[in-house]
Amino acid sequence: MLSKVLSKSTCAQCRFCCSFRRCSLWETPLFPEEVAEKLKSDTIHFDKKEGGGKVYCQMNLEYKYKTQDPDEEAACEFLDSHKGCILSDEDKPFDCKIWPLRIMKKEEKLVIALTPTCPAINETGIDVMTGLVNDGLGQSIYDYAVKNPYIIKEYREGFPVLMEF
Repeated sequence: MLSKVLSKSTCAQCRFCCSFRRCSLWETPLFPEEVAEKLKSDTIHFDKKEGGGKVYCQMNLEYKYKTQDPDEEAACEFLDSHKGCILSDEDKPFDCKIWPLRIMKKEEKLVIALTPTCPAINETGIDVMTGLVNDGLGQSIYDYAVKNPYIIKEYREGFPVLMEF
């Protein structure tokens, strides 16, 4: 979805979005229940949650942390240190497909916001991302969120809003 502004090689080299500090576990990707059931194993764990009338699953990384430091990082279970993400496009969560964009609830509106910590996008510029969102990607994200409301996150300060609904 973001191949116009982010190359797979840029993302594979960076992998910033695939590591989660304790304080940013709210950002771990959300999987449809059927995909999580397919992917779970003895070492890969998901927590079931309900939202918007649907059951979904969030990857549980708690066991990977070695300290109580909120800035300690744990990598996504599907991040290969040499290949990048090993998930098929079919299994890759929507959150990952649209990162560093997020659909968020801000007051009574839904907004498409930009995660301010993506190193590649910080080099690309907000104008490029705004153009991409306005060229149809924003509407596609919104349409998906209406059908899958569990992907909507609460707005956080510091996330630039690119589009409102």
